[in-house]
Amino acid sequence: MSITMNLYYTGTNGSARKFAEEMEQSGTAAMIRAEDGNLRYDYFLPMSDPETVLLIDSWKDQASLDIHHASPMMGTIAALREKYDLHMRAERYVSDEAGLPDADKKFIKT
Repeated sequence: MSITMNLYYTGTNGSARKFAEEMEQSGTAAMIRAEDGNLRYDYFLPMSDPETVLLIDSWKDQASLDIHHASPMMGTIAALREKYDLHMRAERYVSDEAGLPDADKKFIKT
């Protein structure tokens, strides 16, 4: 059972994008991707909201996510969020071990 967090970072004057760029350029995002249990850590820019950045952050299980949350890395992330004065909204998803239903597969081009 994997866990995916959609984290929406919102700021002003491009601050959310600058935050994501600093996370990437500083190597912080790469260090998170290298953590045991991390499956995905990618930033996206919503077309309808230029002041928001979406982070899709996936972990193999709750234990992996808990270890990440207890790591010093969270202090680095919190400091950058403060630096860029970002507000957040979070959505949490748990994988469906059964996979994609056959009724949905016809809409997916692989």
